[in-house]
Amino acid sequence: MNRQSLTWKSWRSASVALFMVMLSLAATVSWGKVAMPLAADPALELRMMTLAAELRCLVCQNQSLAESNAELAVDLRQLMRQQMRQGASNQDIIDYMVARYGDFVLYRPPLKASTVLLWSGPVMLLLLGLGLQWRTIRRQRTNQAAPDSRGGEPGSAKETA
Repeated sequence: MNRQSLTWKSWRSASVALFMVMLSLAATVSWGKVAMPLAADPALELRMMTLAAELRCLVCQNQSLAESNAELAVDLRQLMRQQMRQGASNQDIIDYMVARYGDFVLYRPPLKASTVLLWSGPVMLLLLGLGLQWRTIRRQRTNQAAPDSRGGEPGSAKETA
């Protein structure tokens, strides 16, 4: 091989590598989104984010509206800003959200007939688990204390043929 073809091959491989790096960078840049504009008033933004922290994201369900980046959460935060600009109180906004989406939107739903199971469910599951564990332990102790039906001690190797 001559020196000129070696230089051409190294130049070509470097160009391909550079092209691949630029292509991968361009792909990651295209995934980015434009940040949503915040309220012009920092006090309004703080009030909205404080209230949004008390409401559940309906898409994510394990995040608050303040934490979520789901499109619905972004829309609901924008709606909250708009209602606050129009003079709605925090309770007015919460009432609107509950009327539209139900008590599920609240991280701390009120105790009422429709949410009794929600509030008592964890305690009932704990009691059920403790009851099943107690019953299992009691059965094991009864089986260990009872003599074998063949006349031997429990666990003995005696067998009658």
